[in-house]
Amino acid sequence: MLFMLFMVSTIAAWFLYDGYVVWPNEADRHAEFVEIETALVASGKIEAVEHQAHGAEVNEYLRIEWERHAKQSGYKRDMPKERTDASIREQRMIGWVMMAGSALFALWIGWNHKLRVRAEGEVVIGTSGQRVELDSIVKIDRKQWAKKGIAFAIYEVDGKPRRLTLDDHKFSGCEAIILEAERRIKQRSEQEA
Repeated sequence: MLFMLFMVSTIAAWFLYDGYVVWPNEADRHAEFVEIETALVASGKIEAVEHQAHGAEVNEYLRIEWERHAKQSGYKRDMPKERTDASIREQRMIGWVMMAGSALFALWIGWNHKLRVRAEGEVVIGTSGQRVELDSIVKIDRKQWAKKGIAFAIYEVDGKPRRLTLDDHKFSGCEAIILEAERRIKQRSEQEA
């Protein structure tokens, strides 16, 4: 879970960095690129071309002029991409939504981290505070134990079956509770036979 939190937070930070730093700078560079292109078209050195995509071919003379300007201004040599205000806003929005999601996820992880399953003497106390006598457990369901480390202690309250989740990945010590419950179930079945 912590890896997922780290991953989502990092991606959110990346979107925010792009939205507040990289893309606005590239939009400024693109505006300068368009000025250079417009000046070259006005002087008749190149023909006006409609740009169809980011990866479109650029006139060689325009490329050389841009590289000269980029070197003088301390920019990277690569051709700047057009970054509209809407696309910059979108980057920021995605970043903030993901950051809010990762904050909520962090709170959820913290809340889950407080939860405990523990045994106190003859009683197992579940995450929601339910108290289950070890001797009232009639069955242990280990269907998900091998893959997920989750088992269910089946017990009865007023003749109705109930289920206590024992998740060994979240709550250390669940296996000891399961082994003790299974030992007692086996002991009771031998005494009845």
